[in-house]
Amino acid sequence: MKIRRKLGGVCGSDVVVSWRLFFWFVVLFVFSFVLFSTMFVFKGKFRPVVRSVRSFSTARAIIGDSATLSPAVSIREAVKLPEQTLVFLKYPQSLRLFTKDDLICVFSSGDDSSKLRKEKPEAVDSDKFGGQIVRCPETPPGYTISLAISRWTIDDHLAAGPTHQWDWLVYDAVIDHDNSTVVFVKGLNLKPGKVADVSRYECVYGWDFAKHNRLIRSDVISAAQEIVRCRTPLTVLNGPKSAHGPVKVSVRIKGGTGMLPSIAQPDRIVHPPRRKPFEMCVCTMTRNAAAVLREWVMYHAGIGVQRWFIYDNNSDDDIIAEINDLERRGYNITRHFWPWIKTQEAGFSNCAIRARNDCDWIAFIDVDEFYYIRSGETLTSIIRNYTASAEIGEIRTPCHSFGPSGLRNRPRGGVTEGYTCRVILPERHKSILKPESMNATLINVVHHFHLKDGFTFADVDKEVMVINHYKYQVWEVFKEKFYRRVATYVADWQNDENVGSRDRAPGLGTRPIEPPDWAERFCEVNDTGLRDQVLEKFKDNKLQRLIWEKEEDEGSRRAHNRID
Repeated sequence: MKIRRKLGGVCGSDVVVSWRLFFWFVVLFVFSFVLFSTMFVFKGKFRPVVRSVRSFSTARAIIGDSATLSPAVSIREAVKLPEQTLVFLKYPQSLRLFTKDDLICVFSSGDDSSKLRKEKPEAVDSDKFGGQIVRCPETPPGYTISLAISRWTIDDHLAAGPTHQWDWLVYDAVIDHDNSTVVFVKGLNLKPGKVADVSRYECVYGWDFAKHNRLIRSDVISAAQEIVRCRTPLTVLNGPKSAHGPVKVSVRIKGGTGMLPSIAQPDRIVHPPRRKPFEMCVCTMTRNAAAVLREWVMYHAGIGVQRWFIYDNNSDDDIIAEINDLERRGYNITRHFWPWIKTQEAGFSNCAIRARNDCDWIAFIDVDEFYYIRSGETLTSIIRNYTASAEIGEIRTPCHSFGPSGLRNRPRGGVTEGYTCRVILPERHKSILKPESMNATLINVVHHFHLKDGFTFADVDKEVMVINHYKYQVWEVFKEKFYRRVATYVADWQNDENVGSRDRAPGLGTRPIEPPDWAERFCEVNDTGLRDQVLEKFKDNKLQRLIWEKEEDEGSRRAHNRID
């Protein structure tokens, strides 16, 4: 049916309106209204908001393009150290790990939201059980620490786990080849180089130390410095893993202050193969050595070192990139994150245990120390010459300390080329160790280890081999030694103690202020022996630079020469 209707207007025409057309017009209008209203509602008023519940009760967000954040991610615990706090994250298997940019360190003081503080983490490292260690800035007094995901609101963060103080803590552990557990402890205050009375202590194993009826106790075999060796219970060696993760181990002081808090989950060392893959290895503990690592590794590779263990003591420079680059170039080098401050002796003991699988011999030197063999022989040939007797378990090499050698800027070709003036008399020695000869206590004083009965050491003649220790470099490098030195029993140079010790720079005092004559100090004899050997063996004659110099270094050298 049609309706004819007269419409007035300019034209005064008739318009015929169809009911069917009118019906579909109304339907289209209603549909459009509903559609646009719905878009407005969901875009505006009902935009989803993440509520602050301080836990992972449900999956919160999509991290990255494909991985969904799991409710199983949690803060296992945290450790407060001077100048930083370590937060240990626990992950389920197969979940993508966070990056530094994913996380925010959140410091809170009670329920006062006005005191909420947030900081970006300094770094994120993987731990040995598939979790992560987040390096946050130091926790302010009276605050607790947790982590937020950067894509959430700041109020949404992981519930804080238990937080431990660094000076009273069992911080690492490893099950050794004889199935004993080597436990690294801070707070027992045992004397350097002395064996303690083991009857005072016992080891405690468990997944939850709050459940005292489920703890397993065992005897202590030895205790010295920061290391306690325990008899590992069979239930720990052979028992199933708990849903809570790997078992922990702690130390209890009998009749004293009780059991120490622990974050130590012992991992097991695989028994070594019949023939070790490397004859000569090197272990070092260092911080911020990216600028010197290439020279140190490439030089020592040239004289016979085959394997490097780098214990990274909280570096915040490009050392990881340098290590990765050296690995790509074929050097067998691994980084072991060791955040524990002033624990060099303990770190070297840990390294010696791990190196036993791979290495016939392992040297313990710093990244500013270089073996110099006057004859040009390899380290392995020197070792063979000094170990004809099977009772030799350690080789001790004297050290020469070099000074700034008149330089005021870091030498572009590296320390072996740049520093050529030293103190006359050798200072101390450093050791090359046969791992099987270590005493069970693992006592060491950085320079050498205590050996098992039946083993002894050999001193290398300084006319055969020495270590060039580039100890007193240009001031911009040397002043970093005032900052938190790594050895346990060596005073930091800013502390007013042991001022006359040989571990200090003579006459320097306790403040990092450059003396006017610094560049000329410690120069008693000119010694170009290693410099000359390096220029002969390690210089690329085609490119006219040392093999460890990077292209940008060469560009800087040419620019510097043009300016001069």
